[in-house]
Amino acid sequence: MLNRLEMLRIFCTAAETRNFKEAATRLGVSPQAVTRAVKELEGHVGELLFHRNTRHTRITEFGEQLAARARISVKGVDELFERSAKEQDCGLSGLVRITAPRALQRDWLTPVLAELCARHPGLQLDLRLSDQFVDVVDEQIDIGVRLGSLRDSRFVARAVAQVPFHIAGAPSLIERVGTPRTLQELAERPATAVIDPNTGKPWVWFLARGQQWLPRAPAFATDDTRAEADAVLAGIGFGQLAAPLAQPHLRAGRLVEVLPELRPEPWGLSVYRPQRGPVAARIRLVFDRLVEHFAAEAVSWLRD
Repeated sequence: MLNRLEMLRIFCTAAETRNFKEAATRLGVSPQAVTRAVKELEGHVGELLFHRNTRHTRITEFGEQLAARARISVKGVDELFERSAKEQDCGLSGLVRITAPRALQRDWLTPVLAELCARHPGLQLDLRLSDQFVDVVDEQIDIGVRLGSLRDSRFVARAVAQVPFHIAGAPSLIERVGTPRTLQELAERPATAVIDPNTGKPWVWFLARGQQWLPRAPAFATDDTRAEADAVLAGIGFGQLAAPLAQPHLRAGRLVEVLPELRPEPWGLSVYRPQRGPVAARIRLVFDRLVEHFAAEAVSWLRD
């Protein structure tokens, strides 16, 4: 059975032509398909739409009135789809909600988002920073960036990078307390910690070979990884920092890595979105650009 829009489209074409064969040629269907569509529509409206015999087809008075109204409706639907497609192709405008870890925002995320806004002025980006996993389905987020494991069939996820972690301290701290050579020596020196907002307790440090370690009395604790990195730069204590936070400062000499043999296996970085029907062009644009961007940046993270 045809949907009602297609039925009306066939009927309008039949009303404009001399017979069903000509209508079929114009539509690229068989004459039988036109006949079936007209019969179905007659069944719906309960009126005869064409007088027809073996030689002639003539629209009825009721059919002419219906055709006049149907043309307006079909044209309106066609214009709606054409306008929507044009806006998607050319405008790429509208709101895109994104969540990402704080560690990525300043140096790694803001520049690529600024580039997208410059190229597509109609985009509206809503960025929510959180070091906790954000369920994009429940929070109505369009795109998420996640550091760590991500296993959920509700998401379309792309693994885009491997992110190393470094134990580092400021040169001023090392000058003051010395360089720790073992984990025991690290425990005797000031360190920083990040508080898990869900539990109120510090996150453990993940180390090589599956080891875990926790500073017993952190010199500085915070629930913000950016604030922790600033504290490490200020020489308050040694900290375990993700590559996006540590490596620019390691390269510039503002931080020094210690105990490199305790580096854990790199963590995966994923860009993900909900699995929910068609994806708007603006969301696909931002999603694909973030995947491309982080995949390129990951080369430098693993090289250091």
